Amino acid sequence: MGAPAFVQRHLGPDAADRARMLQVLDVGSLEELVDAAVPAEIRMTEPLALPAGLSEDAVQAELAALAALNVPGRAMIGLGYHGTLTPPVIRRGVLENPAWYTAYTPYQPEISQGRLEMLLTFQTMVADLTGLATAGSSLLDEATAVAEAVGVARRQVRKGSVVLVDGGILPQSLAVLQTRALAQDITVVSTDDLVSGLQRHEAFAVVVQTPASDGSLRSVEELTLIAAKAHENGAQVIAAADLLALTLLPAPGEWGADIAVGSTQRFGVPLFYGGPHAGYIAVRAGMERQLPGRLVGVSQDRLGTPAFRLALQTREQHIRREKATSNICTAQVLLAVTAAAYAVYHGPDGLRAIAEQIARNARRLAAAVIAAGFELTSDTFFDTIGVRADGDAAAIVARARARGVHLRQVSPDTVGVSVGEDATEADLAAVAEAFGATLGAEEAGATGQPERATAYLTHPVFHSYRSETAMMRYLRALADRDFALDRGMIPLGSCTMKLNPAAAMEPISYPGFANLHPFVPAADARGYAALIHRLEEQLVAVTGYDRVSLQPNAGSQGEFAGLMAVRAYHRSRGEQHRTVCLIPASAHGTNAASAAMAGMDVVVVKTAPDGSIDPDDLAAKVARHADELAVIMITYPSTHGVYEARVADLCALVHDAGGQVYVDGANLNALMGLAQPGRFGADVSHLNLHKTFAIPHGGGGPGVGPVAVRDHLAPFLPGHPVVPDAGPAGSAAVIAAAPWGSAGILPISYAFIALLGPDLRLASETAVLSANYLARRLSERYPILYTGESGFVAHECIVDLRPMTKATGITVDDVAKRLIDHGFHAPTMSFPVAGTLMVEPTESESLAELDRFVTAMLAIADEAQAVASGQWPADDNPLVNAPHTLAEVSGDTWEHPYPRSLAAFPAGDVRGAVSAGAVEKYFPAVARIDQAFGDRNLVCSCPPIEAYAAS
Repeated sequence: MGAPAFVQRHLGPDAADRARMLQVLDVGSLEELVDAAVPAEIRMTEPLALPAGLSEDAVQAELAALAALNVPGRAMIGLGYHGTLTPPVIRRGVLENPAWYTAYTPYQPEISQGRLEMLLTFQTMVADLTGLATAGSSLLDEATAVAEAVGVARRQVRKGSVVLVDGGILPQSLAVLQTRALAQDITVVSTDDLVSGLQRHEAFAVVVQTPASDGSLRSVEELTLIAAKAHENGAQVIAAADLLALTLLPAPGEWGADIAVGSTQRFGVPLFYGGPHAGYIAVRAGMERQLPGRLVGVSQDRLGTPAFRLALQTREQHIRREKATSNICTAQVLLAVTAAAYAVYHGPDGLRAIAEQIARNARRLAAAVIAAGFELTSDTFFDTIGVRADGDAAAIVARARARGVHLRQVSPDTVGVSVGEDATEADLAAVAEAFGATLGAEEAGATGQPERATAYLTHPVFHSYRSETAMMRYLRALADRDFALDRGMIPLGSCTMKLNPAAAMEPISYPGFANLHPFVPAADARGYAALIHRLEEQLVAVTGYDRVSLQPNAGSQGEFAGLMAVRAYHRSRGEQHRTVCLIPASAHGTNAASAAMAGMDVVVVKTAPDGSIDPDDLAAKVARHADELAVIMITYPSTHGVYEARVADLCALVHDAGGQVYVDGANLNALMGLAQPGRFGADVSHLNLHKTFAIPHGGGGPGVGPVAVRDHLAPFLPGHPVVPDAGPAGSAAVIAAAPWGSAGILPISYAFIALLGPDLRLASETAVLSANYLARRLSERYPILYTGESGFVAHECIVDLRPMTKATGITVDDVAKRLIDHGFHAPTMSFPVAGTLMVEPTESESLAELDRFVTAMLAIADEAQAVASGQWPADDNPLVNAPHTLAEVSGDTWEHPYPRSLAAFPAGDVRGAVSAGAVEKYFPAVARIDQAFGDRNLVCSCPPIEAYAAS
């Protein structure tokens, strides 16, 4: 008998379990359940047009062959992407460790202390190196970070519509900024003379690239003059700075920058053909509340212990919607953790030594080519030299490529050479040979800036873990403070925390995928080209659309890309006045934020009592705005977890008024093989590969949010300024820094689909079965807020806690924290309805785990009733005190009216062998965190050791 098919490995409930679950629902089969839940007019009748699922070995062999078609060589192209060395202890301990990559976004801080601590270390690293007061916990890449910084500046200055941009800006950063500016009525002016530009334009911001894309470095005197002139004119100064160079050069904050942005890729993060990489942003004092994205702060728990949590910006786009500072929902946590761990492992002296070696090697190459008769484009540089080649650039680049090194052909007359940490003596000699030169010890050129005098990375965390043993234990200790999918179920509605198959994860470390620069010649990226083409075909087959772009590197960016395509489509038809975007009241907050960022006017559509879109209000809003209607954004199944029956009618209504239909792909896990948005009336969707298609959340990133469209929108998909073949000819939209976004993790989704094939339908059916099973079991004690007309939910359900709260005083927060004591991550809290939990079990959780969750929820209901009956005081009971730490329950004193055992082991303490049913109890590192204290006392970098001792 052969090994079980992958579908049997992926699905939690086996056939016998599924039969028992169907019996609870009084349904005869999965087909009968689907027929009842999914409206007939949109339901697929034919199987998915995908090849049969492959074995894990076969998929890995196929991906290994594709990786082998790529030719990484030694990447010395630069343009924001540099060779680096990931310490093996970090690669194995973080990037390849499910304790880190299967964690969810740290919205429940008590069970996220490990990655929150590392993100605080990331913020400290960035703030120290940039010389600015406050840094965020990562952005999506350098290009979008530049665009976000311009948004910060505009909110801060509130006058003018011009942003002056350094002529040496990275081309991808300029293109992304221009796309954002087009939607926001901002004029982008590029100039090499920023001082005179400030005299000619009323600019609200100036962007300085340092070093410039050609490697040249301005003097500190020139940078200071630019900053002084900008401030004199009331403009903000944004420095797009190389973080590693700042270990040697004066910090941007010292010469006058208000904001610094860039990439942390060269801090140990593989090239990954362009991503995922963690961008960074830092701001001067007083601007922290303008930061986009995530900010980690220090607070304390109810026992007074210092504790970490997300501050200020936590899900703020869900609260402020179209008035949010950004549409960014997640970040690049896994990659930010990697970069921070790299800084911890090397420390300030190690980072400086790496930077000095890189700079020295660049100067040696400069001396060699000068000795061979060439001239440099600039005598001041850090790691990148430009060499004038007088028509010979292509031949030099070709000779280097033949020697295993990728250089940049800037023009027919200029070659760019960027030295990375991974460049060996042999690589340097090969580059010199390509110029007909001989590498020696001589050096030429300089940075043209004084050596950095201010200290950085002084916190003990950057000085304590030099040995591999110490680093290994440090990473393990942090991981143990988190609750990830490797510990238990994370039943988050709309976030689909399913199995991330190891067989799909492993290929991202193959050298052909991990070490390829995004701008190598097409002939050296044939493996990626084939992978991207095949994945696009897979996604077309699943969704029913005609074309897919993989460039957006987050769901929020996929939303923006889709809306920009809609705007461009209307413009192409002479209907640029169509700017109204209809959005249901229950929609994800990112929808409204993305619409505002795309320059649209948001009009909210009411929710009907059954949780569906109110058809009368929709008809009225469509009629009222028919002439200017651009698009409606809906989520399907709905944000309330229901297959709405009239979705096809909704699409027709909007189309008749001249609008387009956008279906948010957040809930595609309930559609695979069951229905296709591209065929039931939608024009465009973004797809969350980090949800439905098994790319792990990574603790809050990376994500991938491809945009899928019908043919009429295909000409308006994203393009790229460096790699035109990445998108349609003439595309005006560039969404991310890299041509194919987070290409390095695309093998995961390709493998996932190839492993399941048409059985993706069974995965969706099982997800729907599990959600309905939980809804039925939980309805014994909790109302289920919304169901479809047939009485069934889709792949998630909303558990209404408001009646319990009214009767007992126990809140949704209390239930969420008590679930931690039971060994669960809480479901989604108070979204889309305040006072509720939205539960999504996914197809990967076993019946035993579903039943364990039901048991926990029923026990919590009993405890709430005990509070209501007076058995325990309202202010001192297992629910309001949850979660309980090991230190508390094992302490010398216990003054609560309930036993320690109930606090620590609410489900009982089963000992002995795990195979015999024993459960390894998870204890959080901290008790319930005081969020308000953290916002009143905002601390966003590593506190001194004395702060911990004081507690």
